[in-house]
Amino acid sequence: MSAVLQELACDDDDDERDGAVRLAEICRQDEYWQRTFRRERYFEDGFDYEDYAPAYCVGYAGHAQYGGSFEEAERSLCANWERIKGDSRLALAQALPAMRAAWERMARGERPELLGVGTIRRRVKAPSFNPVMAVAR
Repeated sequence: MSAVLQELACDDDDDERDGAVRLAEICRQDEYWQRTFRRERYFEDGFDYEDYAPAYCVGYAGHAQYGGSFEEAERSLCANWERIKGDSRLALAQALPAMRAAWERMARGERPELLGVGTIRRRVKAPSFNPVMAVAR
């Protein structure tokens, strides 16, 4: 399991069952964005899913963490991007539209219910963000 997904799925206060449910919901979000990212208006040729994945993660997990409007949380989201972007080649300005897309998808109700408040609070240091690597423990 990727370190980032494990960090998102497990909070110190969670029991194991809640962490497993949260991981399943995170994986569903990740699967959605893997299927659709190339059709998004902000997609740029030359980048792949590995570049966009951390931005989507910041968006959907950030919505669960902060709620409210994207604009109100944008400063914190940008800080989260810097912490978890890993090997993404996107600059912050290129990542922001993907973060917003994931945030807005959550705000429309196309979101997991159990992402939890503490999802990306802690620093995650990962050489490469690969949420697809969610394998059994």
